[in-house]
Amino acid sequence: MDVQLNWKGKMAFEGAGDSDFVQKMDAGAAVGGENNAARPMEFIALGLAGCTAMDVISILQKKKQPVVDFQVNFQAKRAKEHPKVFTRAVIEYVVTGRGVDETALLRAIELSVETYCPAHAMLSKAFPMQLAYKILDEDTRGILKEGEYIEKQTDV
Repeated sequence: MDVQLNWKGKMAFEGAGDSDFVQKMDAGAAVGGENNAARPMEFIALGLAGCTAMDVISILQKKKQPVVDFQVNFQAKRAKEHPKVFTRAVIEYVVTGRGVDETALLRAIELSVETYCPAHAMLSKAFPMQLAYKILDEDTRGILKEGEYIEKQTDV
């Protein structure tokens, strides 16, 4: 993978990778930016959430699960001191449908985090992540099932 980032003045940058889609980055006014774009750490979080989200929805579709809405929420704690890394996170998968099978969702999460998602494989070595899920009813949006996926422990 190749990425090029170009400075646009102050703390603003535009960059693109192999896909050629341009992304903008900026910083807040307190550190010299103009608050016009996402921060670099947001891109890391978006990359992780997007990676696992694409895996999970793809697997659920292959399993012919009746998903009508799907969301992945990422919440992270960061160190108070520089470099202010993520110290822990919760990834929550919220699946809405009629008759979505909990076992199918758990298997999709398992395959994503244990096999397919390189962002999770890399970042889970840097900070602990809790993997939670909710299955919501399509009509009422009420919670039908909720729980947590516990990752397998590996000796790496």
